[in-house]
Amino acid sequence: MQTFYLGVACFLLLTMIVGLIRVFRGPRQEDRLVAVQLFGTTGVAVLLLLATAFDAPAMRNAAMVFAVLAVLAVMAFVRGSGERGGGGGAGG
Repeated sequence: MQTFYLGVACFLLLTMIVGLIRVFRGPRQEDRLVAVQLFGTTGVAVLLLLATAFDAPAMRNAAMVFAVLAVLAVMAFVRGSGERGGGGGAGG
């Protein structure tokens, strides 16, 4: 079962690499935001898979911290783009 968890974690890391291309190429800020959300959720999933595969509870704690940081990063991105006048977000 450990091999399965590691295989899925490797697959998720490959999806993160594809998402990195989207961060650099854009074309819009919204595309970059979705890619950053992909990093957050996929990073949490990878850490949880590795924690299960290696029986490491500390990785579960790191996954919880990354989940909170991902939400904060998205909030900062949305707030920063609103202050620059880029895009008509929900906040105006």
